[in-house]
Amino acid sequence: MLILIIGLDVIGENPRRFAVVSWYNGKLERKGEFTLYRLIRFIRTKKPDIVAIDSVTELGDDLRMFLRALPPGTKLVQVTGRPGEQRSLQSLAREHGIRTSDRFDPYEEAKLSALLASKGIGYEVLAFEDEVIVKVTRGRSHGKGGWSQDRYRKRVHNLVRDKVREIEDRLRRADIPFDLETEEKDYGLARGEFRVYASREELAGIVRPMRGGDVEVRIYPVERAELGFAPLKGEEAIKERKSIIVGIDPGITVGIAVIDLNGNIIALHSERNMPVGEIFRFISEIGHPVIVATDVSPAPGFVEKIARSFKANLFVPRESLRVDEKNELLRNLGIKVEDDHQRDALAAAYKAYLRLKPKLEHVEAKLREAGLSKRADEVKALVIQGYNLGEAMQRVTARREERKPEPQTEETTSVDMRPYLRKIRELEERIELLERENEELRGIIREQRRTIERLERRIADYDEEVRRKVLREKELEAKVKRIEVLEKQLKEAKAVIERLSRDLVKVKRMNVVEVRGSAVPLKVLRTLSWRELERIEREVGLRRGDVLFVINPAGAGKAIAEELVEKGIRALITEKSLPEPVKEVLRDSHVPFFTSEELDVKRVDEFAVVERETLERAIGELLERWKEEDEEREAERFLKLVEEYRIERIKELRRKAEEESIN
Repeated sequence: MLILIIGLDVIGENPRRFAVVSWYNGKLERKGEFTLYRLIRFIRTKKPDIVAIDSVTELGDDLRMFLRALPPGTKLVQVTGRPGEQRSLQSLAREHGIRTSDRFDPYEEAKLSALLASKGIGYEVLAFEDEVIVKVTRGRSHGKGGWSQDRYRKRVHNLVRDKVREIEDRLRRADIPFDLETEEKDYGLARGEFRVYASREELAGIVRPMRGGDVEVRIYPVERAELGFAPLKGEEAIKERKSIIVGIDPGITVGIAVIDLNGNIIALHSERNMPVGEIFRFISEIGHPVIVATDVSPAPGFVEKIARSFKANLFVPRESLRVDEKNELLRNLGIKVEDDHQRDALAAAYKAYLRLKPKLEHVEAKLREAGLSKRADEVKALVIQGYNLGEAMQRVTARREERKPEPQTEETTSVDMRPYLRKIRELEERIELLERENEELRGIIREQRRTIERLERRIADYDEEVRRKVLREKELEAKVKRIEVLEKQLKEAKAVIERLSRDLVKVKRMNVVEVRGSAVPLKVLRTLSWRELERIEREVGLRRGDVLFVINPAGAGKAIAEELVEKGIRALITEKSLPEPVKEVLRDSHVPFFTSEELDVKRVDEFAVVERETLERAIGELLERWKEEDEEREAERFLKLVEEYRIERIKELRRKAEEESIN
């Protein structure tokens, strides 16, 4: 397979510059001197398989940024070994038969790094977990209010919801485990955040980033808290570890419970946004899982992935554990947990242990008889993995280092062998008898196992039948309730239809009257308020010369009356009396107002009409009366002014007369 390797070495600082050498299909090529940002652009263009360097410390504070900038599939390799175990480039080169020259030449150092990496020497720098965050959000601002902005906002939230569903479907079809957290809004989604338990390479081609439109999809790899170093080839020795049962509660907050094969609790832990790599490290530091358990059925994909990674058996309950069942398990254990996630994980692990407990106790009893109690965990682990007890004991016994007894010198004295021969024959007969008995017992065990399996199948079938019956009863009960609700709604709908039919007859009559021109349609307001005025303008419009009908004008003030005058309404009709401030404004502006009783208004719901002749006559009479009142007030005001002038004139004449008398 052809691969491209780029070797680096630092030439100088301020700015940091690198010597770059490429290795491709056995051919070395000197690429020249690059600044950091030119180097990143070069790597993004070439997409090498490996970027090799003798020490990542040469990247300084830019190391994390450099790792984030690497294209998918490109590894950063430190060829001199993991931190604390590093060797010089020259010694590694000599060890692997690579010729060296000037050790102070940066291009020579870069060449050695590339050649060593081509032989599989070095450690890959791990900056990211096998975990990715995918965020789906709106792409641009909705703006400030308004009907069109509301419609646009709802449309964008629907687009976000559709994109979240599309990504969810793609991940499920690719069998990639994930957790999803959403924020609902406007019957759609304002945001969706996936925590996908896969590497960036596994996700490539399944989920693609999107920017610049109504919906944005951003992909963020989860960084490790500390850098890891993995060898390019070869396997490290795995130490023998304690066999354990692990319960997992996946989600945004992960719960982990660890118990041993005797049912003792070893560890309980929960952590929000815990990376997959941290979960593996946490479990591996405690022991090796033989069972990974969950409290829900079917098992989440994330739990299945952990079980596969450890090559452990997966325990899934027949039905998801209920909350009261989990609490009962914890009460039996006599332990308190910090949160629900620890509770769920511990309940899953302990439920798995209880399922295996009879078998494990039987194994332990047999091991005590055989004198293998010290290796009980190993035997139990093998039995859980599918070995029968005899095979497991043989495998464990074979591992033990048995010391051969030293041969003892025999004396040449003669010994009578007959008692020993009789004892041997007795023992052989006893062994034969025990073997027959053992075979009979094995047959009984096989028969009992078949009986147990048959009974378990019958119990499972019975449980399924009971479950189906309960579901049918629940469905029937729900349907009966639904029928009752629908019958009630039907009755209410019939009543509404009857009322509307009666109103329709009245409306038809009113329309006939309106068409003939003998009636004036009124625009109906429930209250005399700004909100109601905006509603009538939005729904039917408000023009000059309209006649308004207000059902309840209480609480109205001068401002809204002045607005009506400015709108140019012809008249105002109300069911109840108008407030005095409104009357004053309308009276001063010569806008007629009446009550419905004065004009005999006919109204059906949102429709109202008044006889045109009655309305015209009432308006004319009222305006005539107001005109007369205005003329009378004007005459009174004029007479008052004349009187005031006369009084002032008399006072002035008196004052002048007094002044003349004094002089």
